[in-house]
Amino acid sequence: MQDYLLQLTRELQQRNYSPRTVEIYWNCLKFFLKWIDQNVSKITREKILDFILFLQKEGKAPKTVNLYKEVIKFFCSQILKVSFDINIKLSKEPKKLPIVLSRIELDRMFSVPQNNKHRMLLMLAYGWWLRISEVVHLAVQDIDFDSLTIHIKWAKWQKDRITLLSPKIRDELKTYCSLKKPDEYVFESERGWMLHTRTLDNIFHHARQKAGVIKPATFHSLRHSFATHLLENGTDIRYVQVLLWHNNIRTTQMYTQVTNLSLKNVVSPL
Repeated sequence: MQDYLLQLTRELQQRNYSPRTVEIYWNCLKFFLKWIDQNVSKITREKILDFILFLQKEGKAPKTVNLYKEVIKFFCSQILKVSFDINIKLSKEPKKLPIVLSRIELDRMFSVPQNNKHRMLLMLAYGWWLRISEVVHLAVQDIDFDSLTIHIKWAKWQKDRITLLSPKIRDELKTYCSLKKPDEYVFESERGWMLHTRTLDNIFHHARQKAGVIKPATFHSLRHSFATHLLENGTDIRYVQVLLWHNNIRTTQMYTQVTNLSLKNVVSPL
């Protein structure tokens, strides 16, 4: 099994997949290989269908099931070079509105962390619409405090982008980074290593619970909240699309359903 996992890792790395994607694919394939008793000769279209049904019975979300399908498809076609048909129709994912935190909830979350690094981490992710992977890879040299810009080098689809740094946190962040070397991560572990995304998830959930926020929000909700609050401030949706680096305007339009200002102005007859 380790040999197949190593082959998968090498193939993904050669294609310049992000470390996070490599980790996800590795975990999915490992689980699948264990399920088939590490015997790849058992892999057939029917066996894959049985595995998919197993995942569904286990209560896995459609998004998770679809991920396993893609990993298995990639493994069979690119590693095993198997030619049998595994063009299985993907499960339909339910369309859900993003969970958005209010400004009051965010203020409470930013005020509860006693660790200054944790507080700045959350504020930076919200104020500059960063994904969790972009936060962990952010280096000191990526921040230009004079021009108030941040160079994101680990953006989605391996596309670099420039985002803006707010003066509100500039001085504090500059002082925090002054003791670090340019090539060091802005937020790193006590041992000087890059933080794991699970650590950021824990920081977020601890702040959410301590702030008394009952919404089932995740770290990515900070990005959702940023987009929604921009629209509430009257920012043109096309500009929001550019800021979030959405390829399709329809992806950005989902936030209009959360921040429908006309609907909010309707007074219920009750």
